[in-house]
Parts: sequence; C-alpha cells; structure tokens
Amino acid sequence: MKQILIISGKGGTGKTVLTSSLAALAKAAVLADCDVDAADLHLLLHPVVKGTQEFWSGQKAVIDDGQCINCGRCLSLCRFEAIKALKNQDGSLKKIEIDPIACEECRVCYYTCPVGAIQMEDRLSGLLFISETKYGPMVHAKLGIAEENSGKLVALVKQKAQEIAQAEGKRWLIIDGPPGIGCPVIASLSGVDLVLVVTEPTLSGIYDMERVIDLAAHFGVLTKVFINKCDINWDNTRTIEEICQKRGIEVIGYLPFSEEVVQSLILGMPVVEYSKGMIAEEIITLWKKIEAIFQKEGKS
Repeated sequence: MKQILIISGKGGTGKTVLTSSLAALAKAAVLADCDVDAADLHLLLHPVVKGTQEFWSGQKAVIDDGQCINCGRCLSLCRFEAIKALKNQDGSLKKIEIDPIACEECRVCYYTCPVGAIQMEDRLSGLLFISETKYGPMVHAKLGIAEENSGKLVALVKQKAQEIAQAEGKRWLIIDGPPGIGCPVIASLSGVDLVLVVTEPTLSGIYDMERVIDLAAHFGVLTKVFINKCDINWDNTRTIEEICQKRGIEVIGYLPFSEEVVQSLILGMPVVEYSKGMIAEEIITLWKKIEAIFQKEGKS
C-alpha cells in the first residue's frame, strides 16, 4: 500500500478538488479526509456512512451547583475568563458558571476549589465516520465546535484508513490533508510515501508552499509540487518553478483556471468526471506520473 498525501500550506488552493479527481482515477484505493477542522471531501464523493465512532479528547471543568458555596475563588483565579458570576435582579450572586468553550483545561479552579465542587470531565470532541463511496472506502471526521486536539483526530482517521486498506488489500491510500503546517499537518505526514503540494501563483501561495515543503523535508518525505490556476499570474508561476528547481523538487503538473472546475463543484462531482477536455487530461497525466513514481521504485 502506498500513501499519498495532498496538502497545500494554505487553504483554497484546490487540494480537495484534486484529491477527489485522484480518487476517481485510482483503482483499489481507500480515501481519508484528514482536514477534520473543515472537512469537505464528502461534498464531492458523497459517502454513505456505514459506521460512526465517538472521539473523546481533553477535559473541561464542570461545577456541581449542589456543592458550590459561591465563594468566588475560582472566578478570581481563572485567567481565561471562562468562569462567570450570574446575578439575581437585586445584584446578589445567583450562581457561578463555567463556559465550556472558553475553558482551556488549566485546572486551576479544580485544584483550588475549597469544597471540591469542580470536576474535570471528558469531552466528546468529534465524530469519526467510516463510509463507502463509489470510488472505495472513505474515512472522515467532524470536529466539534471550538474543540481542539485535531491532530489526535487526524491520527485516528489515518489509522482507521490504514487498517481498512490493509484488511482489504488496497493498493492506494489517498489522503486529503489539512492546510497550514501545524499539528494536524504533522499528524497527516506520518508514514506517507508521497507528498503532493498543491499551490497557486499568488504571494501567499508561494510563501505557504515553501513552509510546507520545509516541513515535508524535515520528515524526509518525497515531495512533488502541483501548480493550480497556473495562468492567473505567469510571473509567480515562474517563481514557483525557480524555487522548486533550487530545492530539487519536481513540478509534477499544472492546471489553468477553468470554469469547468466551478461547474463540477456546483454539481458536486470530481472535475475529472465532468471535464472532457484539457482539465481532465492534465489530471489524468498527473495520476499516471504518480503511478510511474512507484513503478520505478518497485523496479529499483
């Protein structure tokens, strides 16, 4: 099994658009959407959920109103303004309440409450889905509102996808990665065979591409670059080519701006299935190049 991770360094470069088309072209693949903070691969692949798993991570402080004596010690010590004093109409203290979204799990209230009225409770942080698409099994997730620890959820999504791929003898694991260079991206990079960096010829696209290339290099992962919307600024496209040449990284493909991509998104389908022209041909060529990389690897 070969693991291919599609990442971007920033949002909006078209990595999910490209991932969905690679999923449509691949044979014997398992798909994983590791962008758990803003998962959207399902919008193009239309998975049918077969199983759901709760994701519990972290703890939040909770006050037992029956034990609380309203002394206000926790209120004065909380540095995240997560604890609020609710008052009656006459201004007297009614109760003390903890905002679970603002709580940062520092535990100062838990340790300092004189009557032990505050407990740390496990939090349901999100859901993991094991689904089926017409392109193969898909593992994806949804992180709860204002929840953290997305790196842990990414690792869980990858683990489940790997288990399915190994159990079913799949050749490919295609991963739609998160944007940026933070913990979720690091978790998605673990153990992959190829990183495909999708960038665009904009200043932010170039800057973030370099950052994510540095991250992949740190982990020693084979990296290729794909330039989306390459014709919106040819000067910046040439800058990307020069950067990649200096770093010894291949620009493996190009895609011009096209209304066909927009229409395929409106219809909720991979662009490679909508387009009958150059756009589809460029993505098909990209996939053939990816296959060739591992064919050469197998012969060496």
